[in-house]
Amino acid sequence: MKRPTDYPTPTLVLGALVLVVVVGLVVASSTSSASFGAYNGAWDGTSKLRGIATDRGAEPLVAHDTAAYSRVSPNETVAVILSPGGNYSATDRERLRRFVRRGGTLLVAGDYGPETNRLLSALGTDARLDGRPIRDDRRRYRSPSMPVAENVSNNSLVANVSSLTLNHGTAVVPNNATVLVSTSEFAYLDTNRNRQLDDNETISSLPVATVERFGDGRVLVVGDSSAMINSMLDRTGNREFVRAVVADNRTVLLDYSHTSRLPPLALAVLVLRESPLLQLLFGGGCLALVFAWAQRPDPVRRLWSSARSRLDERTTRLTGERATERSPVEPPEMSEAAMIAYLRDQHPDWDSARIRRVVATHRDERSK
Repeated sequence: MKRPTDYPTPTLVLGALVLVVVVGLVVASSTSSASFGAYNGAWDGTSKLRGIATDRGAEPLVAHDTAAYSRVSPNETVAVILSPGGNYSATDRERLRRFVRRGGTLLVAGDYGPETNRLLSALGTDARLDGRPIRDDRRRYRSPSMPVAENVSNNSLVANVSSLTLNHGTAVVPNNATVLVSTSEFAYLDTNRNRQLDDNETISSLPVATVERFGDGRVLVVGDSSAMINSMLDRTGNREFVRAVVADNRTVLLDYSHTSRLPPLALAVLVLRESPLLQLLFGGGCLALVFAWAQRPDPVRRLWSSARSRLDERTTRLTGERATERSPVEPPEMSEAAMIAYLRDQHPDWDSARIRRVVATHRDERSK
């Protein structure tokens, strides 16, 4: 078996370059920098959500299509939708409703955009998002726009939750839903978004998380999707809130069906996992490639040898090295005829005169 030092420098350089490119492509296509991305490990990603699910003994399942709701056991699954984008079709909405009616838990978190309320309305839930920013000058984290909601109800769902820290969130209008967490009595809705309390704005305790029954399941609504991002899960109460929602469920379904936050490679793997036919075709293709490479017919070998020789020549011209120093000539005990035969096999694109010049040069160098 050849050692790395047995290969010529141009081959090693080419191999290193190919390795760097391949690794770069794999990393770029398997990670994401999008906010709320499940494969984004930065502060604004949600990769820690998958970690919390695993810590609780649940399987995190990233869904790129609402058909995933039909492949899980509802009464053992928590589904999470963060900052829903786009309109869910009638089929999508029916899949979500069926999932919850049959015992599933659905957590929907949003903030200012209208998409969250559209989804809640389509599902038929009572709770809605207010849409105006919450501020609290007293109970806050870094600024009034990051209120710490410490009024936690005695609902068993949040028995181990001490607070919930928001990050530019909004209030939840519960209607007939049960309030789980509220802000302090010093919070207010910044109606005109001027970042200060005006005469027409009133301080009061505002709901930020609710739960309501829906068939045999339940729907939780949180007024801030970014409360679940990686940096906010390190805040007191936020991680405990997610752990409480996950509870003893066996699956945590992260719904990314209406977003482009999935990296290409991750999406390809998800699609492959869901299709037995694609798995069969992919496996068969890999076996065919391995078999074809093992056989390596003469045209393929000649093409490979030609590519290597051209690379050797280019590198020789660039570095100023002599061709004899890069020619794969065997030890001097070989006869002239054997060396000619060896070079003809290694470089089928060389003519006879060139081969004889290389052999003669090599023998002259060895004789010095």
